[in-house]
This record gives sequence, C-alpha cells and structure tokens, in this order.
Amino acid sequence: MEAPASQYTAKDIQVLEGLEAVRKRPGMYIGDQGPRGLHHLVYEVVDNAIDEAMAGVCDTVYVTIHPEGSVSVVDNGRGIPTEIHAATGKSAAEVVLTVLHAGAKFDKKAYQVSGGLHGVGVSVVNALSEWLEVTIWRNGREHRQRFERGAAVTELQTGEDTDRRGTKVQFMPDEEIFSTLDFSSETLLGRLRELAFLNPGITIHFQDLRQDPILEKHYHFEGGIASFAEYLNRGKEVLFKPPVVVRGEKDNVVVDVALQYNDTYLERVFAFANLINTVEGGTHVSGFRTALTRAVNDQARKEKILKDKDPNFTGDDLKEGLTAVVSVKLLEPQFEGQTKTKLGNGDVKGIVDSVVYEGLKALLEERADILKPVVDKAVRARQAREAAKKARDLVRRKSAMSGLDLPGKLADCSNRNPEECEVYIVEGESAGGSAKMGRNRSFQAILPLRGKILNVERARLDKILSNEMVRTIIQALGCGVGDDFDYAKLRYHKIFLMADADVDGAHIRTLLLTLFFRYMPQIIENGHLYVAQPPLYRVQEGKTVHYCFSDKELKTLTDKASKRVSVQRYKGLGEMNPEQLWETTMDPANRIIKRVEVDDAVTADELFGILMGDAVEPRREFIETHAKEVRNLDI
Repeated sequence: MEAPASQYTAKDIQVLEGLEAVRKRPGMYIGDQGPRGLHHLVYEVVDNAIDEAMAGVCDTVYVTIHPEGSVSVVDNGRGIPTEIHAATGKSAAEVVLTVLHAGAKFDKKAYQVSGGLHGVGVSVVNALSEWLEVTIWRNGREHRQRFERGAAVTELQTGEDTDRRGTKVQFMPDEEIFSTLDFSSETLLGRLRELAFLNPGITIHFQDLRQDPILEKHYHFEGGIASFAEYLNRGKEVLFKPPVVVRGEKDNVVVDVALQYNDTYLERVFAFANLINTVEGGTHVSGFRTALTRAVNDQARKEKILKDKDPNFTGDDLKEGLTAVVSVKLLEPQFEGQTKTKLGNGDVKGIVDSVVYEGLKALLEERADILKPVVDKAVRARQAREAAKKARDLVRRKSAMSGLDLPGKLADCSNRNPEECEVYIVEGESAGGSAKMGRNRSFQAILPLRGKILNVERARLDKILSNEMVRTIIQALGCGVGDDFDYAKLRYHKIFLMADADVDGAHIRTLLLTLFFRYMPQIIENGHLYVAQPPLYRVQEGKTVHYCFSDKELKTLTDKASKRVSVQRYKGLGEMNPEQLWETTMDPANRIIKRVEVDDAVTADELFGILMGDAVEPRREFIETHAKEVRNLDI
C-alpha cells in the first residue's frame, strides 16, 4: 500500500502534558495493575496500528508474545515521524513515546477517526515497561531507539536503507508495576478477532512463542461485520441467511450495522464507537433500536402481515433472538457511564436511526425471506413477554403478602446499608446450615439453594421467572431482572457464589453465572459478584492445621513438612464445620475470593452460548480443545 509520508510529519505531533504521574498512579491510565491493565498495554499499541488501517495506509499487523514474555506489534503503516519536533528539539518518535497525550490525533489532520481505549497513548505503555524498543521504517531508512521505564537510553539511531515502511514496538511490562506478567493468548485473541471483523481490509497475525508447539492465529474477514454476525450465531439455527447489512454516512458519522435473527430467546447486540466496545450502549444503540422497530412495523403493515386491528410491535417484541453488530465512526466521541463505555453524542441517535431505517426498509422490500420469520418470532415473543409480566407480578404479590421483600430461606444480616452487606448464595442445605452458624450476622446473609437452578440460556423469561430457585435469588437481591432491573434497590454490594470444589459445584456456579450475565449484568459490571474459594485440603502437621487451595499448595506444604502429616480432601462444603467454614472461606481477614469481571463481552457471550446453549457440536469442540487444561477433575 503506497501513501506519501509527507501527509504525516513532525508538525502533526502536538504536546498536551507530561508523563510524571503514570508510574505513580498507573490505575488512572490503564484501569488496574492486574491482568486487565497488563493486556491494556497491548491494546494501546495495537490500536495505533489499527488507526493507520482506518486511515487507509496499513493492511497488515503482526502481534507476537516472545518466549521471555515481551510483546511486539508490527504494522506496515507510515511509520512514526522521525524528524525533529520543533517545540521540544527531540525526534517526533521520542516525543510520542515519552510525553503523555502527544500525538497526531487531536487536530484530525493525520487521522480523521481514531480508536484506542480513550487515548492514553503508547507513552503510557513505555512508562509502565521495564524496557521498550521501537523500530521505524520510513522514508527509505530504518530507525531504532530504546527506552527503560519511560526514559530514552539511546538516541534515535538511523540504520540501513530499506524499502520497508511501518513501525515495530516491542516492550516488556515492568514487574515493579504489575501483579502478573503472564499474558493470556485467549484474551488477546478475542480483541484481535474483534478488530479484524470491524476492519475488513486488514489481516492480523498472532503468535505465542511461549508455547510448544507455537500457537498461531490469522484473522482476515472480507465480510466485515456480516462475518461478525455469522460468527456470533455459530451453532445456532438462524431465521434467514445471509445477515442483513446496512451501511451509510451522514454528517461525518459512518454507520455500519449487521443483523440476523436466530431461534434462541436471547438478544445479542454488540456496539462499537471508533472500534471501542461500548458495553453500556448509548445513542448509537438507541438509534438502531428505533430504526429496527419502525422499519419492521412499517413493512409488516405495508404487506398486510399486521392488520389494522393489530397493535404495533414494540422494541421489546423484536429483541428475542436478535444478533446485531452496530459500529459507528465519528470525529469526537463522548463517552459516559459507569465504565466510560457508553456513547453520549446526542446527534448520533438521529443519524443512526435515519441511516438504518432507510437501509432496512429497502432490504425488507428486496428480500422476501426476512420479514415473515421475524414477525412470527416477535408475535411469540410478545406472548411470552405477557406471560413473563404475570410471573413478575406473582413475585411482587408474594413479596407484598409476606410483608417482607425477602424469601423465607434467606438468613439476613442486621445491617441495612447495602455497601456494608454481603450475601452468600450457598449450594446445599447442610453447607447453608454451616454457613449460617459460622457467619458474622451483622453484615453477612446466607441464601441456601437446594440442587441446580434452571439453565437460563435455554429458557424464555416467563419460564425463568416461574422457577422457584430463580425467584428466590431475585427476591433476596431485591433489584429485579432484565428490563425491570433497578440498581438502586440492590440489597448487598458483595454477592458470593459458594459451591463445592467438584464438578457439580462448578456446574452450579456456571448456572448462576449465566443467570447474572444474561439477566443482571449490571451486578457484574459494577463489581459486586464474587466466587468464594473454599479450600481443597485440610492438612494437620502435629497440632498445627493448614488449609490448601490447590494441589500445588499441597505438594509444597507436604514437601516442606518436618514430620508426618494427615491430609483430608474436602469433597464438599458440608464436610466443614461452621468454625472451619468461617476461618477459611468467609472471614474477610483470611478468605480468598475472586471477583467476576467481563473483559471481553463478545468472548464471554460466546463461551456462555457454547457451554450452556442447545448446540452440542460447538461444546464438543470446546471440550476437545481445552481438555488438557482441566484441573481438579473428579473421576
């Protein structure tokens, strides 16, 4: 791909502020110092390459995890400018890598639209790396420079002549900053695949050289977001093929939408603004929903599928089985919401509504295979929604009749401040009894469950709300589900899933996680859902008792033991007495807990669909692929 380097020069680099605070407060720039922040570093570098692709000057990106744990990103874009930057007297490349918010994206000349996770920039990656090396191929020459913990340790050195162009950034995250330096290939591949779907002209190559054999993946999707919709619907029975695609541009906003219906009961809408996954939606999603509802109603009336006496479909009627990808690109995105991933630009709603409505109307005229199955699905969904309303009303009536908005099985805490309260959803009556006796009654509530709850992945909302165990959980939390969810009414700000450390316990946890992910995602998004970690072993050495939470811990302990030890393997929570359960699993001073987070909504949706959905083949493939990674399998 040829593009004149003169369009992107040192004059395009603007300096907004310095870099001093990044190492002192990394969480302000990358979210946290755990796995999420670690992977954020890679995304920042990759997003620079993707920005070159969006500018039409790059079509190939290589991402590699090297054996020692560093990561490199190589693109064939224009290359970071290497000329002297007049305001600083340094090379433009050094300015980009050492000054926060220095770049060419602020005046929209070099880049009309740019992505990036809120633009913290590659300088933050440099600041939080033990070392970073940049190689630039530009104007027929190769240039190199090395940095350590954000500071240049060499000048920008000019090397051999070359006809290559682009940039390579290789960095080693700093162990002084991060709690882990272990990159997850699966996490990175989710984001890379997403970027390839959203940029159909680009090829992304990935290698993990830490593995033997080497893990390699290559992503290139000519179909763009149409391929994305098909990917999301893998293993599902779709109502029409291929997906509907609407593209258009209005008032400098580019709109790209793909949609397809399947025979499930869930809605999957993934929305992006400048390639950022807006998990909380926003004005572009509102515009899409309005357009879809108007277009289907208007065409159904035109074709007499909806009679004069029939009411219009609502947006809720058209949600069931909908899979959609909504992508917009705009000059100045404004992000809002709890996680800053909700698009707030007011004008975008009307623009998306207009573009999508006109495009959908035309496609519904052209393709006779779309409208009738969608309308039939909406009619059944409306009937189920009315049944779900009755089920909701039943839950409310039972609460009102009991005089308390609480189920009888719940052993509540005395504190009434949700921020200070926690509830343990416990598998089994005996374990629930131990938990009730062992807890701190002032702030810990216990909700015992008997058996396995309904798999909500395979049921409509009316059936879900008719399930006694699901209703019990909804009543205990107090905040409702789905469209009725009210965050302000959540009664506990820490919700623990506590199940046995065996296969059945893992299945119950997965069923509960499915319920929260599908119908109460705000609880996960706001950081209120946790998985309790009961110990696997009780080890007694003389009069001293230790608890081990993994086979590795057990081996380390027994290898170091100076005398004979007795080992008890806990098969279930019920085997622990109340004091042991409190000491190991419920005492805030000692317990080990894992907070449930969703780093990649697309991958999470895919996994829940594979593991809990109706289709057998994708689940078999998943098991075959990951069988060697299984730990603690009961035989």
